[in-house]
Amino acid sequence: MKERMDVVIVGHVDHGKSTLVGRLLTDTGSLPEGKLDAVKKLCIRNAKPFEYAFLLDALKDEQSQGITIDTARIFFTSAKREYIIIDAPGHIDFLKNMISGAARAEAAILLIDADEGIAENSRRHAYMLSLLGIKQIAVVINKMDLCEYSEEVYNKIKTDFGKYLKGIGIESKAYIPASARNGINLIDISEKTSWYNGVSLLNVMDSFTKEKSLKEKPLRMYLQGIYKFQGDKNKRRIYAGSISSGELKVNDVIGFLPSNKKTTIKSIEVFNRTGIETAVSGNAIGLTLDEELYVTETDLIYKVDEEKPLLSDRFLANIFWMDSEPLRTAKEYKFKMGTQNISASIEKIESVLHTSELTSNTDASLVKKHEAAKCIIKTRRKIPFDLVNQNVNTSRFVLVDNCNIVGGGLIIENLYENNRKKEYSNFELEFNQLVRKHFPHWEAKSLEGEINEQGSFI
Repeated sequence: MKERMDVVIVGHVDHGKSTLVGRLLTDTGSLPEGKLDAVKKLCIRNAKPFEYAFLLDALKDEQSQGITIDTARIFFTSAKREYIIIDAPGHIDFLKNMISGAARAEAAILLIDADEGIAENSRRHAYMLSLLGIKQIAVVINKMDLCEYSEEVYNKIKTDFGKYLKGIGIESKAYIPASARNGINLIDISEKTSWYNGVSLLNVMDSFTKEKSLKEKPLRMYLQGIYKFQGDKNKRRIYAGSISSGELKVNDVIGFLPSNKKTTIKSIEVFNRTGIETAVSGNAIGLTLDEELYVTETDLIYKVDEEKPLLSDRFLANIFWMDSEPLRTAKEYKFKMGTQNISASIEKIESVLHTSELTSNTDASLVKKHEAAKCIIKTRRKIPFDLVNQNVNTSRFVLVDNCNIVGGGLIIENLYENNRKKEYSNFELEFNQLVRKHFPHWEAKSLEGEINEQGSFI
């Protein structure tokens, strides 16, 4: 069975994303039989010129306005692997939809219109990919037919955008001159760009490397509900949820955070199936346990013999703000991660990054719409999570205000642990100075390991 990879396509509105995907589906023979002819006939009936984008833009609003509003998931296969292509909106007003689509991706294709050039949204989307932890990207310089396949135009965009990507820590695997409408350089290299020494888009996609599979990462499973069944001879309490990463087996010892309880799995329950011994990432399951535990219905489950999630009520995060009302310190927001939904506030805005020109303001009191910021977040209680470089699935969160998603981000540092170490370090320094002053013949010792997690002596 071929491996599968999720790839998101992003770019400014009208830069040709839907056309590119439609052409890829057509040229790889991935369309359902008769689909292409049906769309062409529909265009004739409506007296509209055929566009490959119509293969994807099925919503009436999209066809009338010419913009993709929601994310579409499309499947096609190359000689190497199966792809799930996520076609994300390009218009600035639909950034929330773009982020929700890109969050599932392992790699990205970013389109730039060769005739229009680099748009502000091109930079903004690139930064969003960086913020979401997506480092593998290919830049397609599309609509090269509108500038007569000019090498000079291609080189200018490649140079200018390459500098921007370097500033946000991304290096594109390729810059591909293309015409999605005409199928140029998507599957094979065209003579129209004889000056181009690279490979086709499909070859670049096949060169993307798969990340460590979710199954191979430590177990993470958010509880979604606890159900007690009274009708059985043996009363059962089932702990239900979906596995975000890792795998579970009967008799595994698991822990719950923040409840901080441990037990052993007695059985794995799946609707209409019996005898399940193993479950992996992506599975929606129920668990029965050796003992009935009273835990929070939104706890995060982990395996005790694997890396444990972090637990903190204070952390540093990269945030992208999407609301017309600015992000402010001290104001309370709803913090949603997995099944967790708790109150949180922004303790401090450390810096605000203006994504279009990559300038940073370290003396900001608020974050405006479409700006990115590095902020210290304080939650009402400790929550379990991972850092983005450990497990991106359990580091992503959204902020909600008045039932609207107003921002999203990634946790990059656990400040509770860092502050605790700093406090211990300062205490140790003062303690050793006191010892040297009053007992000069004593050897000053390190207190590491002498203080427990609550900060008191063992």
